[in-house]
Order: sequence, then structure tokens, then C-alpha cells
Amino acid sequence: MLEYFLSASVLLGGFFAFIAGLGILRLPDVLIRMHATTKAGTLASGLIMLAVGAGFADASTVARAVAIVIFLLITAPVAAHMIGRAAFRSGVPLWDQTRVDPDAKIKLGVDDS
Repeated sequence: MLEYFLSASVLLGGFFAFIAGLGILRLPDVLIRMHATTKAGTLASGLIMLAVGAGFADASTVARAVAIVIFLLITAPVAAHMIGRAAFRSGVPLWDQTRVDPDAKIKLGVDDS
């Protein structure tokens, strides 16, 4: 029974990693790409680390897997926010259907010229 759980976790993790990679290739905007890869990549890594922790069932390995997942959950949103902010402030062209708050440019000090 454990083998089925491990197989399902690794396969689902691989599927979500594939979706994250596909998101980088197919999505039209740096902000949308960043959002998709952050969510799917964190979920993929979490599922694979769940399988690693359950498969080895060693206290040291489980602790490392949990630490990796916690580290990803803490750092991925912060990194995504910083990448999105840097892209917006540097004037990276956005998708034509991306909506931007007009006051955001003033708050961030972005110059339209």
C-alpha cells in the first residue's frame, strides 16, 4: 500500500513540475508565468518531498524533507513578489489584457516616459 502512495506522490509531483515548465513556455506575461511556476513548482516539490519522507521513514530524512518544504513555502512567495516587482518597475512589457492599477505606477515611482 505504501508503494502506491509513494508512486502517486512522485507522479503527481512530476505532473505539477511539468505544468510549471509548461507555464513558463506558454503563458503570455512575466507576472502570470511567475505565478504559475511558483504555485505549481512548490506543490511539485512538496509532493516529491512527501514521498521521500514517507519512503525512507528515517527521522533525519523526514526532518530534512519537512525543512525543505517549509523553506520553499516561506521563500517562494517572497521571491515571486520580488521578481514581479522588479519586472514591473523595470518596464517589462506586459500582456495586453493585464490590468494595472493606475495609482500603482505613482506609488512605485515608475516613469512612463
